[in-house]
Amino acid sequence: APHECPFCGEAAGRELEEHVRQRHGHLLGAPGTDSGNGEQLYECPMCSLTCTNIQILEEHVNLHLEEHSFSEGGHIRDLELAQQLQSEEDKWQRSKEEKREREEFKKLQKQYGLDNSGGYKQQFLKNMEREVDRGRMQPFEYHKRKADMMESLAFGIDDGKTKTSGVIEALCKYYQSENKDVRRVWLSAGVDHFHSSLGDRGWGCGYRNFQMLLSSLLQNSLYKDCLRDTTLIPSIPKIQSMIEDAWREGFDPHGASHFNNRLHGSKAWIGACEIYSLLTSLRMKCQIIDFHKPTGPMGTHPRLFEWVLHYYSTDNEGGAKMVCTSKPPIYLQHQGHSRTVVGIEEKKNKSLCLLLFDPGCSSQEMQKLLKQNSDGTNLKLLRKFMGSLKEKQYQIVAVDGMLSLEEKAARCHASQVLTSEKIP
Repeated sequence: APHECPFCGEAAGRELEEHVRQRHGHLLGAPGTDSGNGEQLYECPMCSLTCTNIQILEEHVNLHLEEHSFSEGGHIRDLELAQQLQSEEDKWQRSKEEKREREEFKKLQKQYGLDNSGGYKQQFLKNMEREVDRGRMQPFEYHKRKADMMESLAFGIDDGKTKTSGVIEALCKYYQSENKDVRRVWLSAGVDHFHSSLGDRGWGCGYRNFQMLLSSLLQNSLYKDCLRDTTLIPSIPKIQSMIEDAWREGFDPHGASHFNNRLHGSKAWIGACEIYSLLTSLRMKCQIIDFHKPTGPMGTHPRLFEWVLHYYSTDNEGGAKMVCTSKPPIYLQHQGHSRTVVGIEEKKNKSLCLLLFDPGCSSQEMQKLLKQNSDGTNLKLLRKFMGSLKEKQYQIVAVDGMLSLEEKAARCHASQVLTSEKIP
């Protein structure tokens, strides 16, 4: 704040004393009243004190000026100190926030497998070494499984050690004889179940669900031409390379940038968009549907169940209680996990129940479905009622036919703009 002159109120800056002497010096020497005994008195213009000596008055006024200057300077120093402290506080807060953001970003990278910590092969070896250290695996078994894994990766083919076949066929037999509480049921075409292994535990569900879907498509003659170069189930690293190939063709550039255009050698999670891009690049006619908010009470998604029912029942109407359709299974995604829809039940009370293959379910559990008991107890592994699916958002990918080369190119272009249809 500028120094103000006590006589005229002007801003005099730091030369206040010089200003007073030059502009108002005449006041300092102006005679005041007579003391009555012939002695001249001089009055201070700042506090009305009277002095008998002009030099004393000047010293007195100088004290006023010094006090005024010190007071103003003190205010400036206080303000500067406050501003400096605030600046340091703001700087510390920004530094703290930036550090927190970096830590959160690293956590997200690690959670979604984008932290450059290795991929399927590295995790497989690391987990086997841990099993040996804990005495749960013998060294000879470690070396055998390592050799099998390396051979599998070299050929780009899944080793089949997590596969369970024949579940759909077992369900067909069960529903033909034991379906007391079921009014009707529709099942997809044959599907092999694949579960996560030592190499992809915690992040491989999307890849395992693609393997399930592909296992059904490979059995369907309709897709023979599309899968001419894919006659066996690919390994997870191979699937990663296939998705990268789809990106290079131009599919979903926005999604590709999320992964820095690289999946191979990482533990990156994939979702519905990556599955859609891969299938379409293989000339599969598929659609991705976004159920972006609940459509029923208590956060439920009846529209999702109705869509699945329509998918399986179209072209499969009739009076039969159990229908084994030729429809491929459906890829089902929600935040943090994905599963494969292999059928749907309509209960006698008209409620609907999805039948899901979960990559988190072990082969030992899935084997129980091959020897289904009469009361259907083991079906709880597959059954998901409407109240069980209460995530905020779901996405599905469904295959329904082949694409021509022209249609594939058109979909590639469209995927660069919009990849999903939202269900209101």
